Amino acid sequence: MVRAYVLVKIEAGRAKEILDHLRGLPSVKVADAVTGPVDLIVQVSAEDPRALAELIFRSIQTTSGVKETDTRIVIED
Repeated sequence: MVRAYVLVKIEAGRAKEILDHLRGLPSVKVADAVTGPVDLIVQVSAEDPRALAELIFRSIQTTSGVKETDTRIVIED
């Protein structure tokens, strides 16, 4: 199992809509709006690195209103 935090920058005024969508994805464990240089932090898990990449590239980055993502893979629990 691979866990990661995805830092997401989004278009202004779309946080609730995007959070609702991301929270509906089965691999998303937690998604929160935050202050600072990014707008959302999303905790995800996947079976392996390939599945993680698939989730990020095909489900998160393609979400309408998402401008940029930066992923941090958990290396130790």
